[in-house]
Amino acid sequence: LLAQRGVRVIAIEPNTQMREAASTDPLVEFRDGTAQQTNLPDASIDLVACFQSFHWFDPEPTLLEFRRILKPTGKLAVVWNDRNRQDDFTQGYSHLVQIASNHHPAESRMCSVDPLLASPLFPKVYSYTFSYQQALDQDGLIGRAMSVSYIPREGLAHQKLISDLQELYNSWCDHKGLVYLTYSTKVYVAQPEC
Repeated sequence: LLAQRGVRVIAIEPNTQMREAASTDPLVEFRDGTAQQTNLPDASIDLVACFQSFHWFDPEPTLLEFRRILKPTGKLAVVWNDRNRQDDFTQGYSHLVQIASNHHPAESRMCSVDPLLASPLFPKVYSYTFSYQQALDQDGLIGRAMSVSYIPREGLAHQKLISDLQELYNSWCDHKGLVYLTYSTKVYVAQPEC
């Protein structure tokens, strides 16, 4: 997303298979590392961006690392696409994901920015909220659900989820063959302590 707008991106990924499977872009360089240990030089980064991932990190060492690698004028952006539970289709999709995941705790902790808000390392935090709609065909809808890390990949629960998603799709698709997941995109932009 950032590279599509001409931004040079250094993507930190601890999993070798994920780095190898990632799509290639001349503006994106994948490097081995973690949020807590990026292996990047001090004060070298303009923007640290975490998309749908901040809840996986150990907050204290991660925020220390982010502060270390940011330039004095750098910023940290933490971004979540929260499914809009007011939208009937999105609510139906969310319900199926919750059931298939056996109410996995990640479903409720996705947007936990409390460690960032409480951190003295980043005393200035600004929040912005945007509406976003994702148009999906049937394969896209199933693929979206399968991209969730805690969804079963085989067995009866997997088969039931696929069947339920197909039924949901058939009930809601428009004349273009699309359904629409609606999100409330929340962006938290933090400035480090000078």
